[in-house]
Amino acid sequence: MVLIAISFYMLALVAVAAAFMVVASRNPVHSVMFLILTFFSAAGLFILMGAEFLALLLVMVYVGAVAVLFLFVVMMLDVDFVELKQGFLSYLPIGALVALILLAEMVMVGATRFMGDNTTTVVDRTEDGVSNLEAFGKVLYTDYAGVFEAAGFVLLVAMIGAIVLTLREREGVRKQNIGDQIARTRETGVEMVDIEPGQGLG
Repeated sequence: MVLIAISFYMLALVAVAAAFMVVASRNPVHSVMFLILTFFSAAGLFILMGAEFLALLLVMVYVGAVAVLFLFVVMMLDVDFVELKQGFLSYLPIGALVALILLAEMVMVGATRFMGDNTTTVVDRTEDGVSNLEAFGKVLYTDYAGVFEAAGFVLLVAMIGAIVLTLREREGVRKQNIGDQIARTRETGVEMVDIEPGQGLG
């Protein structure tokens, strides 16, 4: 029980501190690294509660989406890729620090999960032999189906908004006009040319 409490407070402290650094960091690359650290710390808290599926979902979905978020940040801030590549070595210390914290968290959570007393976890308690994943699915798609769909709609609107914000008008770039393509007829799309024998199209 003491090991679970120590792991909880350590993960919660790291999660809060990393979340603050996401907002406080001026460098977008540092913010992304601290955001990944926040997600991993929250996943460790889910594992301590016995919700392995939520922890896996948080790591695979959100940490994977951080790369897309970073691309949007680079596009919106107009970061110079040449300068970013030149300063690659400057990100190694902060990256190594985040990697060491993640390794320590994984070791601590693993030791707590397999060596500690997990009889007090609430999520592991299932009724009628229903697994953790099945119970989560029943609750999500029955009691909270409307909220789940609303969250998906909000994420869709956010994605469209990010694309609209990063869309730039450039001169000299050929674009596809769907309206003209749909309204195209044979008279406007086909030109009949009468070529005399022995003459070319030039």
